Amino acid sequence: MEETLACCFTGHRPARLPWGERENDPRCLAMKLQIRRALERAWEAGCRHFISGMARGCDLYFAEAVLALRQRHPEAVLEAARPYEGQAEGWLPQERARYQAILDQCDFETMVQHQYDRGCMMRRNRYMVNRSVRLIAVYDGTPKGGTFNTLAYAMRRGLETDILEVSP
Repeated sequence: MEETLACCFTGHRPARLPWGERENDPRCLAMKLQIRRALERAWEAGCRHFISGMARGCDLYFAEAVLALRQRHPEAVLEAARPYEGQAEGWLPQERARYQAILDQCDFETMVQHQYDRGCMMRRNRYMVNRSVRLIAVYDGTPKGGTFNTLAYAMRRGLETDILEVSP
């Protein structure tokens, strides 16, 4: 298989977003547009492989935006990087259905490990960064948490970064 340039994603879950679960909020719609534009920039930079961590919130927005990009560019590849097998088990039924619908359209998925433990999310994030040349991040500026740590790790590794700021 020919090696292609990969772009991964990190971003906040609904609890850290000012609009929470309300995806029809104008701020959420604006963020989804920013994600689509960042994907276009990654595409123009040569990325053809896109990796989503498949968490609720921004990860799923990103995955859905990649699927939309693939409508225009069928050679775009979407990889689901799952931290553990039961990632969506505690989610509401409609969230699990959304997750599964995205998984069903992924070109492939990588499961970092079978069972949950304290480090599985970090290992998933490092997996994504270690295979990428570019990172798109939805980041609120808070110097803690998984998004911050993934962004910092990507910057230490020298990835191109496209930071999309969350506005209150």
